[in-house]
Amino acid sequence: MSDQQILVLDPSSADHHAEDEALRARGPATMVDMLGVRAWSVSDPVLLKQLLTSKQVSKDARAHWPDFADTVATWPLALWVAVENMFTAYGSDHSRLRRMIAPALSARRTSALQGDVDALVSGLLDGLDALPAGEVVDVRERLAYPLPIAVIGQVMGVPAERRDRFRDLVDRVFATNLSADEAAANTATLYQVLAELIEAKRAEPGDDMTSLLIATRDEEGDGRALSDAELRDTLLLMISAGYETTVNVIDQALTTLLSDPQQLAHVRAGRCTWQDIVEETLRHEPAVKHLPLRYAVEDIPLRSGQTIKAGEAILASYGAANRHPDWHEDAARFDPTRTNKEHLAFGHGVHFCLGAPLARMEVVSVLSQFFDRFPDARLATPREELAPLPSLISNGHTSVPVILRPAAR
Repeated sequence: MSDQQILVLDPSSADHHAEDEALRARGPATMVDMLGVRAWSVSDPVLLKQLLTSKQVSKDARAHWPDFADTVATWPLALWVAVENMFTAYGSDHSRLRRMIAPALSARRTSALQGDVDALVSGLLDGLDALPAGEVVDVRERLAYPLPIAVIGQVMGVPAERRDRFRDLVDRVFATNLSADEAAANTATLYQVLAELIEAKRAEPGDDMTSLLIATRDEEGDGRALSDAELRDTLLLMISAGYETTVNVIDQALTTLLSDPQQLAHVRAGRCTWQDIVEETLRHEPAVKHLPLRYAVEDIPLRSGQTIKAGEAILASYGAANRHPDWHEDAARFDPTRTNKEHLAFGHGVHFCLGAPLARMEVVSVLSQFFDRFPDARLATPREELAPLPSLISNGHTSVPVILRPAAR
């Protein structure tokens, strides 16, 4: 394929909807350049679901991506393919790692968090309620961010005083406007902070997932259960995936409802539920636009006549797939009353997100309490003027300025 036929993805993600449309126009799969790495972007939901469940496709870059060694030295997104946890595991290794983590996010444990989540949301809203009427507040910073990091911090046992540091470092993992050197420095600092957390929890374990994983590692002396790298990178996965994506769903749901009163009217009139709003948000503006990377284990012929060759990289383009016109009628329109709100926001197949129920719980709690407390809230800036995050991965805004109550006249 010539360079002229390769679509270079915009690392600033200035207009991802236009880019998604361009991807769909090129067919089910097309070659793209993602910060210098070439991969097959898959935007057709049928093909994408097929590849996400195929044994012909791996997430293990070391085993199945010939370009791995050369790429990780210079690619700003090297951490996304170099970590050693269930995110990049294949086959039995993935099953082994997923079995260790699944109990921490079981239905019973997630349900038990409902009261804590509601109380955290209520406390955050108390802080917003104390602000003067007419004042502009960034609800991404004051609501969408602190809730998920507090919840995953509780699950993982991350002390409150360490959470802001993790947040800053993880935000930079999702950014795609860093140089390779900046990304490498961020990874080094992140690993240092994770090592400090492991050391602290090993010295004083608690009733949390970090302590449980450390105990699993230490009790299996030969390393069969969990290697040191797997322990560190599993903590990274749980902390980062447990908050960053939920922040974006809260951001996008609030932004939509605050800019389109008709959608809020649907809920208040009983034409849809808060759960419907959440699912349509996940379809319409998924928290992750593109998720790097997967690799063809063998040649994969496509119905289009193309072939994804063994060793070539595959990019799951969830944002483009969710709005595919063959999947959803009038797919670009937000409609929580639509019957089919299926989406790929949490992935598909064996890598489906274990934290999906917890994320849904958090977003429902935020929406129901926020609009009960602030029924007249509105965006302080037109939605089309909100700045997107500079990321090919994370789908949110740099800020969401809101007027909670109109100033008295």
